[in-house]
Amino acid sequence: MPKTPIPSKKIKETPFWERKTLDQMTKQEWESLCDGCARCCLIKLEDVDTGNVDYTDIACKLLDINTCKCKGYPDRKKIVPDCIVLDPQNIKDFKWMPSTCAYRLLAEGKSLLWWHPLLSGDPKTVHQAKISVKNRVVNEKPDDILEDRIVSWPKK
Repeated sequence: MPKTPIPSKKIKETPFWERKTLDQMTKQEWESLCDGCARCCLIKLEDVDTGNVDYTDIACKLLDINTCKCKGYPDRKKIVPDCIVLDPQNIKDFKWMPSTCAYRLLAEGKSLLWWHPLLSGDPKTVHQAKISVKNRVVNEKPDDILEDRIVSWPKK
């Protein structure tokens, strides 16, 4: 009697961000961790006495505030010398990164949040969840005093 093959059950592979350390990720995997919120692109003010960091509603001049994408990503450090290029070695040094940031979450041993495009499958969920800076910021440094531009929503 011929043997009938048993249908195989699809075994779901553990996602790379759950099975690899940040150091083990490929450049493509690392880049895909960015959820596109652009909170890291906001101008921040640090209190020299306490070290507390406040976010303003002013974004880097390279940020497209409608798409939350950098208009000069490959050359951002040359165009904006203050731009910090994250990597697996320095992410733990930047406690000012938003608490929702995938890089920070994974560096702290936490999980990605439901709206992250790697989980939702949709890059728009970060905007729908009101996590991104989309349409909430300006690019140009206003004449206002920077302290008057401090916002609390990026820390939530």
